Amino acid sequence: MRALYLLLLLSISAAWADGQEILPFDDDSKRKLYQELTQQLRCPQCQNQNISESNAVVSIDMREKTYELVQQGFSKQEVIEYMVDRYGYFVHYSPPLNALTIMLWVLPVLALLFMLLFMLRRKKQQQQLTTSNAPLEQELNAIIDAYRSKK
Repeated sequence: MRALYLLLLLSISAAWADGQEILPFDDDSKRKLYQELTQQLRCPQCQNQNISESNAVVSIDMREKTYELVQQGFSKQEVIEYMVDRYGYFVHYSPPLNALTIMLWVLPVLALLFMLLFMLRRKKQQQQLTTSNAPLEQELNAIIDAYRSKK
């Protein structure tokens, strides 16, 4: 009998240590949907952990709400939309393509191009400055040579 209790305790502790919640589902497709959603939704508090890995209070609440919505028959997209409406685009690892996300991709490229053009223009100005000073350098060298030859 003790061996049975020990085996039960070990199996429960292994499931708890693995971080997997033991939740009852109506069918296997809902379980898979729940697991997929908890992997795709990001914890707003933990930055780069999904809600299945995080033990933050907000992640626990999100997992509970995800479970509730899946059990009610919500689709994957409906659950994601619900979470995005509630927590913002940050909670989904794949944000939609809109004006803001396009700007986030385009602005760094434009900044790099602007810096490159600025550097090329500056280099061209420096080259022009050195070529325009060439006659002055020749004149100064002639004066220096003349001074040295008088000694």
